[in-house]
Amino acid sequence: MPTRDESWPNGTPCWVDVLVTDPAAAKTFYSSLFGWDIQDGPPEAGGYAMCMVNGRVVAAISPKQEGNPFPNCWSTYLASDDVEATVAKATQAGGTFMMEPMDVMTAGRMAFGMDPTGAPYGIWQAGDHKGVGVYNEPGALVWNELMTRDYEGAKAFYGTVFGYDYEQMGDGTTFQYSTIHRSDGKVVGGIGAMGAEVPADMTPAWATYFNVSDTDAMVAKAEELGATVLREPWDTPFGRMAMLQGPQGEIFSIAQTPPR
Repeated sequence: MPTRDESWPNGTPCWVDVLVTDPAAAKTFYSSLFGWDIQDGPPEAGGYAMCMVNGRVVAAISPKQEGNPFPNCWSTYLASDDVEATVAKATQAGGTFMMEPMDVMTAGRMAFGMDPTGAPYGIWQAGDHKGVGVYNEPGALVWNELMTRDYEGAKAFYGTVFGYDYEQMGDGTTFQYSTIHRSDGKVVGGIGAMGAEVPADMTPAWATYFNVSDTDAMVAKAEELGATVLREPWDTPFGRMAMLQGPQGEIFSIAQTPPR
């Protein structure tokens, strides 16, 4: 079981959480779907609840505060060695921030912003909370990717801010998609262009993929629990995938991937 107890290297998608109007309903849905053990944080955490697999954190459920303009959604956080320095780079590269750098008790330090293409993302500098403690296992994070309408602009932005390099998949003519390589060469995610078939009201976003042992069975289970299937299971060179929308409108994907 791939686990990690240390801070994640700079630029790694290291954490995900879901912002929802009804946290209690979300806890029921995700614990039933993935078998998560969901534990409420201390009162000062404001209802932020940690989701566990085999005793290790994999995600969190966050209550949406009144007046928050964001839809219910999953968010991806990118690791940073120095939040202030990363925010300064992002701002200079055209990014904006809804939440400037702030301490999250002793858990760490964070900021939350929007890249120049319109995709929101978080930045996390670890303290006591390092990020996901288990990955690439059923119920745990397995992949993050940015889908955007400005493919080249997004690549330039994240390359400047986090030092990413990219490897184009295919010839780039029919489908624009690249794997994201951290400064040490490790593949940590993907970035792709939203095609013309994508509805105009769908905004650029970082997508969250959770590992599952059986994609088709999980899709059926999700539907029983009130989810909507946005894309039926399909096969890729990297595994069998599906895209779902939770009962509160949040979008996420699942992937049955080969053993690593």
